Amino acid sequence: MEEVPGKGAQGHILLDLPRHFLTGRELSAAELLELVDRALALKADPLASSVLAGRSIALLFEKPSTRTRLSFEAGISELGGHSLVLRPGELQLSRGESVRDTALVFSRHVAAIGLRTGPHEVVEELAEHATVPVVNMLTSAHHPCQALGDLVTLRETFGELSGLKLAYVGDGNNVARSLAILGTAAGLEVAVAAPEGFQLEDGLGAALSSDPAEAVEGAHAVYTDVWVSMGDEEQAGARRSALDPYRIDEALLERARPGAIALHCLPAHPGQEIDEGILYGERQRIWDQAENRRHAQKALLELLLR
Repeated sequence: MEEVPGKGAQGHILLDLPRHFLTGRELSAAELLELVDRALALKADPLASSVLAGRSIALLFEKPSTRTRLSFEAGISELGGHSLVLRPGELQLSRGESVRDTALVFSRHVAAIGLRTGPHEVVEELAEHATVPVVNMLTSAHHPCQALGDLVTLRETFGELSGLKLAYVGDGNNVARSLAILGTAAGLEVAVAAPEGFQLEDGLGAALSSDPAEAVEGAHAVYTDVWVSMGDEEQAGARRSALDPYRIDEALLERARPGAIALHCLPAHPGQEIDEGILYGERQRIWDQAENRRHAQKALLELLLR
């Protein structure tokens, strides 16, 4: 990592280490709750902060994106900053330049770097060598920015987070993992129901089961994600067959507590992981989730760059 002058206890020059957001574990519980509250304040007054005035943020997309790109670009603009949207074919990464060298060059030009990629090791390597904050916009292992937006949505809907139960049904993927990590840190009870071969690992704080009805019992929110993610297309048939019992439909939602809401990080496939009537019905907050990504990420950028 490049050396940036800092003040050591005995006068030595130290590294002024940037603060990254890769899994969500980088935030304390208090910081997480403050971030959620700040996101709602920014939603009420979108132009209240100019923390990025005169600054640029690099957004590197190695995976297609709708909500992540829209929410980051719009949010950076509202914070007074400028987005540099980059794709692999536009960079020397596509010709063999190392992630380390890319991190060092980016750090000389921008205030922070967002990366949406496949292997989580790539964002870890970028953060290891960058001298500015690195934000994980999605990897195959974690999707912490989505979880931040989800917490904002739950706080907005129910007025508080502590004591809420969030049930996730379906593929125990990156979204489920981030919900387990950040949800439990925020005081939620998180339950994840997935079939054998699709379950999360132990140790994340979530209650794990294979029974969707058991998972949603008493839940304030029932959450799902696509069954066939990017890179899973070759196993599409087998995945749909295994996950079919985990669809959010009226019968499953009725097993949750009265007033429970349906959540989905999108893109959705009506008739597969969620019924069309739920996706567009009155009991969902899915489109609020899509919007709240922007406000949550603005609060995150404020925290990392203040």
